[in-house]
Amino acid sequence: MTTIANNLQQVLGRIAQACQAAGRSPGAVSLLAVSKTFGPDAVVQAAAAGQQAFGENYIQEGVEKIAAVREALPGASLQWHCIGPIQSNKTRLVAEHFDWVHTVDRLKIAERLSAQRPADLPPLQVCIQVNIDGGPTKSGVAPAEALALARAVAKLPRLAVRGLMAIPDHTPELEAQLAVHTSARRLFDEIAALREPGLESFDTLSLGMTADLEAAIQAGSTMVRVGTGIFGGRSYPAA
Repeated sequence: MTTIANNLQQVLGRIAQACQAAGRSPGAVSLLAVSKTFGPDAVVQAAAAGQQAFGENYIQEGVEKIAAVREALPGASLQWHCIGPIQSNKTRLVAEHFDWVHTVDRLKIAERLSAQRPADLPPLQVCIQVNIDGGPTKSGVAPAEALALARAVAKLPRLAVRGLMAIPDHTPELEAQLAVHTSARRLFDEIAALREPGLESFDTLSLGMTADLEAAIQAGSTMVRVGTGIFGGRSYPAA
């Protein structure tokens, strides 16, 4: 078993244990393997171990990796999620190559994604990014504005609003992690309970990473985004 395959099994075990501790079914939480900065070979190894959903932060890198992996694994049914910031000049790449996008926090970006999504592809699955703990330098719409943005995005063609995503500031204390994740869950529940037209598929809370997935699952996350726990530490190029 490769290191990536072994790591993947350990992460899935953590998810199962966290679900059991929270009284939830393991099937209620999906795993997004964050493959940013790792090459196509790492994705191929993870796919061989059964992982099907992959997240990319850097759009150009992600597009190139998607093409390389499709060449290496023709016919594989992998799912690609854009989980990084989106500039206006990169919306076409996201619309044409990704299945999901977690980082919509402005209507302008959603409008461009909608207009540029090819008609022969399924609707792009969208999560609204929320700045749940109010960090002044962080992306995401303010919690009080999340519903209005979700409603506006839901009216656009070629997009399907699926839920919320948040990246709280890291804190090592479980209680603090749980508190901020629980606030995201409350906001998610408030919107989902409305069952408004265009929000019928509002079922995804993208919350939790390698260091805090247990707290996120306890709070109610339905999708955890794990990178280093699967692929190992990252080496970033010098600025």
